[in-house]
Amino acid sequence: TMQGLERFTRPPARYTEAGLVKKLEELGIGRPSTYAPTISKIMEESRGYITKESSDGEDREFTVLTLKDNTVRKGSEKERTGTYKNRLVPNDIGIVVTDFLAEHFGGIMDYGFTAEIEKKFDDIAEGQLAWNAMLKKFYFPFHEQVAETLEHADRAMGDRILGTDPESGRTLLVRLSRLGRPVVQIGRPEELEEGEKPKYANLRPGQSMETLTFDEAIKLFDLPKTLGEYEGEEVVIGVGRYGPYVRHGDNFVSLARGEDPLEVNMDRAIDLIEQKRKENRPLMTYKGDPVTKGKGRFGPFLKYQGIYVNIPKSMDPENLSQDEIIKLLEAKLEKERNRYIQKWNDEQIFIEEGRWGPFIRFGKKRINIPGGEGKKRPSREEAAALSLDEVKAIIEEEIPNAFKKKTTKRKKKS
Repeated sequence: TMQGLERFTRPPARYTEAGLVKKLEELGIGRPSTYAPTISKIMEESRGYITKESSDGEDREFTVLTLKDNTVRKGSEKERTGTYKNRLVPNDIGIVVTDFLAEHFGGIMDYGFTAEIEKKFDDIAEGQLAWNAMLKKFYFPFHEQVAETLEHADRAMGDRILGTDPESGRTLLVRLSRLGRPVVQIGRPEELEEGEKPKYANLRPGQSMETLTFDEAIKLFDLPKTLGEYEGEEVVIGVGRYGPYVRHGDNFVSLARGEDPLEVNMDRAIDLIEQKRKENRPLMTYKGDPVTKGKGRFGPFLKYQGIYVNIPKSMDPENLSQDEIIKLLEAKLEKERNRYIQKWNDEQIFIEEGRWGPFIRFGKKRINIPGGEGKKRPSREEAAALSLDEVKAIIEEEIPNAFKKKTTKRKKKS
């Protein structure tokens, strides 16, 4: 009896943290002291480049051919494939960023470049090479390359066309949004009417820009979805700028990270609504105003009079005493008092105390204040003495016509 078994090509195994360190050592990249911070940096949740994942894999059939008594019989058996544990898996933004860097900074991305830099550091440490000469030779060409890329390179979006939307006849594609979130989009700019925005939908947990199919993409536009009513107000599941949410009347509740919005039912939505209500209940009042607690992208916080106060990791956010809350609030309020040197709320102009001295904040713009003779920045007292007209003049030096009234052209009636 003879057997022939069908076999599939296996992709290279994904790295574990230890396996990645070993590879860095083989390539001559980094030092023992830099391995841990390098890996923790690329795995930072806020960057979204890489996640540590495990997979139970899936069953796959393979063909078995058996030769017996001059007769070939065809059968099949099952095997488990794609199983892995605690492996480093690149996310969509990590793949797009890597492709962008490889395209525009090929020399820097070359493994040999980093190893060569490490060798030069050794030469500097041994007194065989002047550090300033080495940095000068590297920095100025690199700076020019960065400036050239900033001026001419298109923003990396990782566009991939999936097909045509059957309803509108416009292009269906997947890409990275400006916030670095993978989205499905209907309509390229040239296909839209003037002032019209394309339709967007967020990917579901576990989906990737690299592997998303046309059918999977179209299904994502099933949101927003109305689940029903709770306490007389509509409950809707949707996906917005900051991810999937439950909307109850005018109130929004974010879903847990990784939770699939299409799988959320009414019971789960009510749980989230009640949980949010519990979080929004005041912990106490301070000088007549409520103090509430919440959790954001940077961790747990207190909110008081529109001011957010981060809760340190050394404190348990679930068991804060009133004394601890008051201490945190007063420290933040004192910092806020010292932050503003002058305020013109109606003009949205503020003079603030920064790390390197006073500066002007105009809307979302940050503008340096020219210093006195031989100084980069003025003192706090000098900044406090500036009039509004003087501050406006400084702003207009940086942003010409910043205070010129915008005129809107009225369309002539035909």
